[in-house]
Amino acid sequence: MARSFARRGWVVAGCGTNRHALESLAAELGVPHHIQACDVSSTSDVDAFAAGVLTSLGAPDLLINNAAIINRVAPLWDVTPEEFARVTDININGIHQMCRAFIPAMIQAGRGVIVNFSSGWGRATSPEVAPYCASKWAVEGLTQALAQELPRGLAAVALNPGIIDTDMLRSCWGQEAGDYPTPQAWVEEAVTFLEALGPQDNGRPLTVPA
Repeated sequence: MARSFARRGWVVAGCGTNRHALESLAAELGVPHHIQACDVSSTSDVDAFAAGVLTSLGAPDLLINNAAIINRVAPLWDVTPEEFARVTDININGIHQMCRAFIPAMIQAGRGVIVNFSSGWGRATSPEVAPYCASKWAVEGLTQALAQELPRGLAAVALNPGIIDTDMLRSCWGQEAGDYPTPQAWVEEAVTFLEALGPQDNGRPLTVPA
């Protein structure tokens, strides 16, 4: 998504935990884009990332919270407390961390769309991915409540990206994941969809068109 947004003229601020990939992306995109290592479950990491973005670029027009992990496929009673906590820490608490860091500046600017990535498993369920389902159902509820709190001019949307052939999906479905679009095939349609979001979409549970 970062590359697609940049090609379309957006200035991109992005973060992640894979330092090698981040360094490569930062070198590829160059200035004025802002790419930085950040663990969204870490308050200090998020605060440092937000400070850099807000100082150099100002309030975001589009805040995309898409960081997520999934539990290893297992019945709920075989999931350790540590694994369950890690899923919720990134998938739910990470969204709160980013919202806390950026929304005040967006409110001050009087504009902006917050997109919290949900899932088909945030509106339905499957066995052996209960922690992930719980986290994505929480994203739906969190986003609905946030939408009711935002002032006019801003919007919060829970977005189901659809089914994509990712490493995460392959950890659940194995080779069957290959029946679905790759991230590279998905991204252009998704970015076009994201670019069109505005205040009129506040509170709507949306899905990227197939």
